[in-house]
Amino acid sequence: MYPTDRKYTKEHEWVRVSGGTAEVGITEYAQKQLGDIVFVDVPTVGMTVPANEEFGTVESVKSVSVLYMPVGGKVGEVNPDLESEPELINMEPHDTWMIKFQISDKKQLDGLMTADAYEKYLASEGN
Repeated sequence: MYPTDRKYTKEHEWVRVSGGTAEVGITEYAQKQLGDIVFVDVPTVGMTVPANEEFGTVESVKSVSVLYMPVGGKVGEVNPDLESEPELINMEPHDTWMIKFQISDKKQLDGLMTADAYEKYLASEGN
């Protein structure tokens, strides 16, 4: 169910790497837990965010959820579509990135889960 071309976190973010850059979004599981997403707040271009630090929030009709940076890096682009259409995350969570960034240390990717490991993690959590 989860795309195999990316890595996953226990906080339900995904990261897709291409060379020295990466995209971040939230998983199908995360968007289902949130419900209808109404607002996304992400950092500005040029901001450097360390691994495992908060980089934004997702607001739904149910709650506000904190987003955590899977690996550290400098924000190079934010998804402009999310400003007017945050519900894109509900429709296509694995195709809708929130930010693109330059990875500061590729070794940090080693601490993330593969798609298979993420699915096993969800099952072990009773999800």
